Amino acid sequence: MSKSLVKKYLGSIVTRGTLNVAFANGDTAQFGTPEDGFPDISLRLTDDRVPRDILLDPRLGAAEAFMNGRLLIESGDVMGLIALLRGNAPWDRGGSIGGPSTFRRLRDRLTFGLEAVNNAVGSKRNVAHHYDIGNDLYKLMLDSEYMQYSCAYWPSDDMSLAEAQEAKLAHIAAKLGLEPGQEVLDIGCGWGGMAIFLASRAGVKVHGITLSEEQLALAIERAEVAGVSDRVTFELVDYRDLPKRPKRYDRIVSVGMFEHVGRPQFETFFDCCANLMKADGVMLLHTIGRMGSPGTTDAFTRKYIFPGGYIPALSETIAASERYRLIPTDIEILRLHYAKTLRGWYKRCEQHRDAIIDLFDERFYRMWTFYLAGATAAFEHGGMCNFQIQYSRSRHALPITRDYLADNESDMLQKP
Repeated sequence: MSKSLVKKYLGSIVTRGTLNVAFANGDTAQFGTPEDGFPDISLRLTDDRVPRDILLDPRLGAAEAFMNGRLLIESGDVMGLIALLRGNAPWDRGGSIGGPSTFRRLRDRLTFGLEAVNNAVGSKRNVAHHYDIGNDLYKLMLDSEYMQYSCAYWPSDDMSLAEAQEAKLAHIAAKLGLEPGQEVLDIGCGWGGMAIFLASRAGVKVHGITLSEEQLALAIERAEVAGVSDRVTFELVDYRDLPKRPKRYDRIVSVGMFEHVGRPQFETFFDCCANLMKADGVMLLHTIGRMGSPGTTDAFTRKYIFPGGYIPALSETIAASERYRLIPTDIEILRLHYAKTLRGWYKRCEQHRDAIIDLFDERFYRMWTFYLAGATAAFEHGGMCNFQIQYSRSRHALPITRDYLADNESDMLQKP
């Protein structure tokens, strides 16, 4: 019964490009027709339970079958498989690749609600789940120059990953409207790339905070190597603890961290930011976002990648921030930039496949590449994008036209 239903399910999805499936009992089925721009993929299911698992929850069921070697890709790769499925049902045409069963949907909502509270203890644990798995993995996957684990900026298609990440740093720095000597708070500083860039290019002082012990150690080391230790400090601290201190900042930047805040903590986040900024302060928030209305985190991502995480819609982000009189002075939506970034990371993981397997094991490698492939498809065909929201506390804090942004960005890129 499960095999017949999964055939019907796949037949309703795949019409462009081809998907060949060999079932455990020797039966085969082909779905779709060849078409330029759509991949041709061949799968083999090693046991009769795989169709059932996929039907119960298409994303999680397929992911776990792939991770455990029960769903084998014999022609093509996992990037092509997910691109085929998502490309046949793009978000902006109203399509869907299917959701979990009613029971699993209810269970997932209950679980998500409990996890999303994201208190200080849980937040540190959730961050450690993803970022404290070892710096060696991220050194293999990310650009070596800046180690940026967030969406790059691609004004030109022929840029390298490192060049696109440098362009992202300059793009964000331009929106901060920096002046030499200002003090900047970097919430979720990662391995220090943003702080080091701002200190060296803009002549500002930066205080970076993280909840990852692995990131903290390497960020300190990288700042010393870059020669900016006198202008950059890093600390293992929760952002919610900072307003208790008397320190206030000229600028705040947060890149790729808001996704970990959790929906119930949105207002707390903006309350803290507003109270950490000086009266003429400026903030730049860079986050993955939803193109549509608020939603929920899928079970695979919640279980294996970002427990406690939540991708915000623009509506709920602005609604939370406006309660604290933070003025959204500029909003930019990056639609395909993260897809290009993720493909760059996926390519580097493929190049370092053996090294990643040596660090972990083959199951981890399959899980990690499934994550990257799924995320890529979400930005190419699903409802994901990136928001860059510039906030200020005063309407007089920034120029009243956007002309200054291009000049500032060019200046940042030209400095050594």
